Amino acid sequence: MSVKLLPWSDYVDLLKPAENLIGLTFEPHNEQLRAELYRQLLMNLSQGYFLYFQADADHPDWAPFLNSVYLLQPNPDDTYQLAPVRGDGAYRIVGNRGTVKLLTFSTGANMMGMADAPGKNFGYFDADDLALGPNGELEVILSAERPADHRGNWWPLHPEAEFVMVRQRSYAWGVEREASLAIERLGAPALKPRPSLETIDCQMRALLSGFTQRLSKMWLNYQNAVLQRGVINQIELADFGGAVPAQSYWQGIFRFAPDEALILETELPARHSYWNVQLNDELWNAVEFVQRQSSLNGHQARLDGDGKFRAVISLEDPGVPNWLDPVGTLQGMIIGRWYQADALPIPTLKTVPFAELRQHLPADTPRVSAEERTEQLRTRRIGAQLRRRW
Repeated sequence: MSVKLLPWSDYVDLLKPAENLIGLTFEPHNEQLRAELYRQLLMNLSQGYFLYFQADADHPDWAPFLNSVYLLQPNPDDTYQLAPVRGDGAYRIVGNRGTVKLLTFSTGANMMGMADAPGKNFGYFDADDLALGPNGELEVILSAERPADHRGNWWPLHPEAEFVMVRQRSYAWGVEREASLAIERLGAPALKPRPSLETIDCQMRALLSGFTQRLSKMWLNYQNAVLQRGVINQIELADFGGAVPAQSYWQGIFRFAPDEALILETELPARHSYWNVQLNDELWNAVEFVQRQSSLNGHQARLDGDGKFRAVISLEDPGVPNWLDPVGTLQGMIIGRWYQADALPIPTLKTVPFAELRQHLPADTPRVSAEERTEQLRTRRIGAQLRRRW
């Protein structure tokens, strides 16, 4: 049966039910929050176009994922790329390892938002386990079975796999050199065909009537579950489905008044290869992290003399090195990561009057001047922009 293309207005109508998602937010009657929900829906649309239209499993390409526009809690230290694959195919990834702190690849099915429930994670692979060329050259085959004549790097591809995701993690933003990667399907037709009317219609329906709402709904429900557990100004451990096996997460809802500050305090694992903390807004988006210091990692943060990490969440600059800037948000979620750690400390959050903040910090906590903060933010801004986020 042939497909009849609808008028454009009929496709746009598929988006209308998404406005009801405001009922899942922390404050359904907050007009600022409603405006930001509309903004998030536009983010979903822009992300979804790449996922549905940019490439296919026969002619894969890397799509920018999540953190180009801070959508839905990307790690500020990571850049993500996603390529479609099919489990019965064979794929070659080539490029250069670069010098980023971590370069990993994972495979899975039902990428969040593309199905009612996220699918399984199948494989997790670290580029440091590969045999690389003398200058970091990288080549690896992904397939169900190792090709009989292949003696180089090989990773297994699960028969149900639908995508491969790349995470590039940087500690020193703009200093570490990003990996450069290409992917191709072996044995695929050389020429990518023009998309058919039927394909465009199907993908538009999936994007406009499903993905755009489903993606936000998933994480709004997730936040509400944390709220219902009462994890407010407290921290709990989380696993986020185990997509990164060596990584453990901690999370909680932060909430404070304009004249208050929150002090985050934690010990560090004795052995670990990476850690960070970030703030999310009330819709689970990462708070602006290029122009503002809303996240810190183990390279950027300052530890106190007792070896602990302390940070301050406040609207006004508290004049301490480890300010986590909520960018005008009085509540949201705080997320942290321990990677390859021998212990999982659970941080604490303490509410104090902003005017009395110094009384609750170690006496040797440095004072950061306005000029020093400006330079700190300049270094951050330049480092972030030197990374490939698009």
